[in-house]
Amino acid sequence: MHRRRSLPLSRLATLAALLAGIALAVPVAATDRVIVVRPGDTLSQIALQLGVPLDRLVAWNAIADPDRIYAGQQLKVSAEPGPTFPPQPPAAPPAPAQPLVHVVRSGQNLTFIAEWYGTTIAAIVAANQIANPSYVQAGQRLAIPGGTAASAADVTPAAAPTSVTAPVTEAPMVHIVASGENLTYIANRYGTSISAIVAANAVADPSFLRVGQRLAIPGAASEGATPADMPSAMRAAVEARGDIRAIIVNEATTQGVPVAFALAVAWQESGWRAGVVSSAGAVGVMQLTPPTADWVAATMLGTSINLYDARSNVHAGVRLLRHYFDRYAGDRSLVLAAYFQGQTGADRHGVYPVTRPYIASVLALEAIFSR
Repeated sequence: MHRRRSLPLSRLATLAALLAGIALAVPVAATDRVIVVRPGDTLSQIALQLGVPLDRLVAWNAIADPDRIYAGQQLKVSAEPGPTFPPQPPAAPPAPAQPLVHVVRSGQNLTFIAEWYGTTIAAIVAANQIANPSYVQAGQRLAIPGGTAASAADVTPAAAPTSVTAPVTEAPMVHIVASGENLTYIANRYGTSISAIVAANAVADPSFLRVGQRLAIPGAASEGATPADMPSAMRAAVEARGDIRAIIVNEATTQGVPVAFALAVAWQESGWRAGVVSSAGAVGVMQLTPPTADWVAATMLGTSINLYDARSNVHAGVRLLRHYFDRYAGDRSLVLAAYFQGQTGADRHGVYPVTRPYIASVLALEAIFSR
C-alpha cells in the first residue's frame, strides 16, 4: 500500500499561512491599513496608486523581490514609516504653459492625434469647434488641450503650407524607443539606415537614445505599412516562427480578436517565442504570469493552463485579449493598457504615461501585420 509522506508541522503552518494570503515575516498592527493584491497587479502599480515610493512599500512589507507578488497577498500600508526618508524640497511653482498647436499631416486623423498627445478626440473637437470629427485636412492647425509646447519637442510638426497648392510631406512612421534598443536595431527593423534616422531627427549623439524617445522613420508611411516593409532580419524571424503564427491566427479567428492585433501583441511581448521567461516571471508567447494565467483559467476558460505549452499559452493570452475587448468596448488603448499594466489600473486610472510607448509600438506592429 502506497503511503503519502506527511509534511512537518512547521511546513504545514507556513503553507496554511501563505494560502490565507498572510506574509509571515510582516506583522500587521491594528492601526495599519491592509490591501490585497489582485490578479494582474504589480508592486510598482500599487505604489503609484497609493502615492507612496516603491522602496517604502517594499520596506514596510519586507519584500525580498519586488518583481514577485501574488494574487491574494496582503500588503500593509503603515501610518508609521519603515525607513526614514529625507524630506523633499517644495516644488517650484510651474511656469505658465504655452498652448500646444499641432499641424495636421497627410494621413493623420483625430484618433492618431489624440493618442499621440494622450488626450481624447472629444477634447480636441471641443477646443477647436470641429463640426465633423471624421474630417481634418493636411495643414490644419489644432490646439491640443492640456498639452504644452515642451511636450511637443519630439513631435516636429510640419510647418503650415503657404498656399493650398503647396505640397505636404507625408507623415513618417514614428518609432518609440524601448529599453535596450539602439539605432542599429531600429534601422534594421524598418529597412532604412542609421544616417537617415539621424538626419530626420537631428540626433546629436547616435550612440545615445533614451527610452520613450520618438523617432521619425524616413521612408516608412505612418499608415498602410505592409509585410514588405519589414527589414530582412524581422522577415526571416517571422517566417521561421510560422508555426507559432499559425497558432495565434487560429486562436484570434476563433475568439473574435483582430488577427493582426493578436499577432502584434505576441510579437511585442515575446517575438513569437515559446520558451522566454521575463525577470518578472511572465512566461511564453503571450508573456503571462502564473497568477494571471490562474485567473484566466478560473474565470474565463474553466480549465488549467500550461504556460510552457505554446498552444495553451496563446489560447489563454488571446482569451484575455477578448475579455479586454469586451470590457473596454473595443478601445485598443485601454485593451493594451490592461494587458500591460493590469485591469485594475486601467479601470481606475486609464492609460499610465509609462504605458503609452508600449501602446504605440503594438499599434505600429499591427499596421505591419495588417497587410
